[in-house]
Amino acid sequence: MNSIKTFVAVATFSLISFGSFAQTITATAGTLDDAEAQIAAQAHKSGDSYRITEATTKNCVHMTAELNK
Repeated sequence: MNSIKTFVAVATFSLISFGSFAQTITATAGTLDDAEAQIAAQAHKSGDSYRITEATTKNCVHMTAELNK
């Protein structure tokens, strides 16, 4: 039982530490270029790099990205 509690504690702390390195941001615009420009501006403002994780289009573009230090 002690080893299970230890495993759960280690898993929880490792997830917390990984989560502190990346921040998820979103942007909505009329075109892919405009949405990416918004993401790039947010990344530049905070001094981070970014990686686009998803983009969807219907009547507008919704884009999600991760900021990395």
